[in-house]
Amino acid sequence: MSISVLVVDDSALIRSLMTQIIANHPDLNLVGTAPDAYVAKDMVKRFSPDVITLDIEMPKVDGLTFLDRLMKAKPTPVVMISTLTEKGADATMLALELGAVDFIPKPKIDVQAKFLAFQQLVTNKIIAAAGARVKKRVANETVTKTQLSYSGTELIVGIGASTGGTEAIKDLLVRLPASFPAVVMTQHMPPGFTTSFAKRLNGQCALTVKEAQHNERLLPGHVYLAPGDQHLSVIKYGSDYRTQLSDEGRVSGHKPSVDVLFDSLAEHVGHNAFGVILTGMGRDGAQGMRAMHDKGATTFAQDEATCVVYGMPKEAVKRGGVDKSLPIPEIAKQLTEAIRSKARGNRL
Repeated sequence: MSISVLVVDDSALIRSLMTQIIANHPDLNLVGTAPDAYVAKDMVKRFSPDVITLDIEMPKVDGLTFLDRLMKAKPTPVVMISTLTEKGADATMLALELGAVDFIPKPKIDVQAKFLAFQQLVTNKIIAAAGARVKKRVANETVTKTQLSYSGTELIVGIGASTGGTEAIKDLLVRLPASFPAVVMTQHMPPGFTTSFAKRLNGQCALTVKEAQHNERLLPGHVYLAPGDQHLSVIKYGSDYRTQLSDEGRVSGHKPSVDVLFDSLAEHVGHNAFGVILTGMGRDGAQGMRAMHDKGATTFAQDEATCVVYGMPKEAVKRGGVDKSLPIPEIAKQLTEAIRSKARGNRL
């Protein structure tokens, strides 16, 4: 069964490019293109598309306003088309908060090879979005923070996510207290966007969130996010743990890769590590979580019912690397409890 797609973009060039890409894929069906939100609104009513690609910067009504109204009235999987600027990255983070499933950086197409790569990216993201769970936007729920008093450096938490992960990560981190073990995390995202994501999280959480730099000492109460174009791993350095950034090629199809992070936690942190794998397409992180589990780490996966895309957690469960599959509020509680128990045991 083909996936019906509506393209909303004020750029005639982008509309033409997306039309070409969608027309060339056997599983995609372009139901229409709209130059602005007013035309898009009518087309949504008329065609009820499976997926909408939506430009952020449009005349009359901008993409964010249209998205906000759409997710309240008729929740539909939306993939944002975003410019590679700081302003564009900030707007993209807001779009993901408003309910967009994913985003695609607006291309600078100058050679055929780049077009082919962009074509692959667009079709993959649209197909993933078609299978995503989207919910009607409601008022923000009251979040209850877990309680913990931890100031040591021997325990480390690793988090991995992809499609739908920005909101899942935020939902988890806002529930955690400032006195918490160091957290290292990889979210599949291009360079530039991770900077904006870290800044946004830092303003929303009790923990200090930053984009990871090379060879940083991991400190409790801090969260270190892999930069969008580098792998993040952890090594033991004397009695401390430190970050390592690598420019190696893609691993498990991604850069940064969750497997790279989780494998390093398995090797260097072992039973003092905690792993969390959240919503995402594909299988990145599944093998690394199994490695962590085999070394005695405590591991959690987001449950199928609450994932936007149940891909990475499903693969991790299938490989036997997950102790418990839970919704995010319960992960926060049980992760905190496991850390409290481990810290107490390490002191004995």
